[in-house]
Amino acid sequence: MAHPAISSEEMQQRIVRFNQLKNQGIPLMFIDSILPGHQRMNYAVIGDTASENAEFKPAIAAPHKFQIGMGFALPGNGPAYHTHDYVEAFLVLEGQWRFYWGNEPGQVEGEAILKKWDFISLPPGLYRGFEVVGTEVGWFFAVLDPHEVFHSKDPYWDPEVERKAAEYGFKSDPSGKMVKPENYPGLKAQMMQHLTEVLADWEKQRLVD
Repeated sequence: MAHPAISSEEMQQRIVRFNQLKNQGIPLMFIDSILPGHQRMNYAVIGDTASENAEFKPAIAAPHKFQIGMGFALPGNGPAYHTHDYVEAFLVLEGQWRFYWGNEPGQVEGEAILKKWDFISLPPGLYRGFEVVGTEVGWFFAVLDPHEVFHSKDPYWDPEVERKAAEYGFKSDPSGKMVKPENYPGLKAQMMQHLTEVLADWEKQRLVD
């Protein structure tokens, strides 16, 4: 099979170095991210990775037949109960994560504790949430089926999550795009500072280069 020649310059655009990626985090990538217990830093590596925030810019711009994201959270934090119309899979990179799931919003039917290098694949339509358990910062690596950004609601949140986010002025429109409150810039700056400090402390402990 014939393939087009790829230059070295093009290949450089397909390399993501952590030292650069860590400066491209989005602390309010989803409407639940403002809620206590659901605060985290998300990174779009390839594709939109289900973002509701139009500020996202994937680290690798070339289109792929999959989407990849990363993120970290402090103990007790992680994505709120939601679902997607496509497969979403996670590899635990650091810490311990509790994944919980059910077939209806507001109803948890099962759970599992995943540790470093454990992997879970979540099917379309199954509600899921996950949080860091234990005392260490947790990191995850996510792989998602390809999907169009801002084409419809994505994620589908548990109605209670939407209600709580609305109390902070956050909601998503019918296309799945975040509608931000007037004080969004200040909230974003506050969250960014907090999570940047968390990342710096984590790097010091791990001596990450």
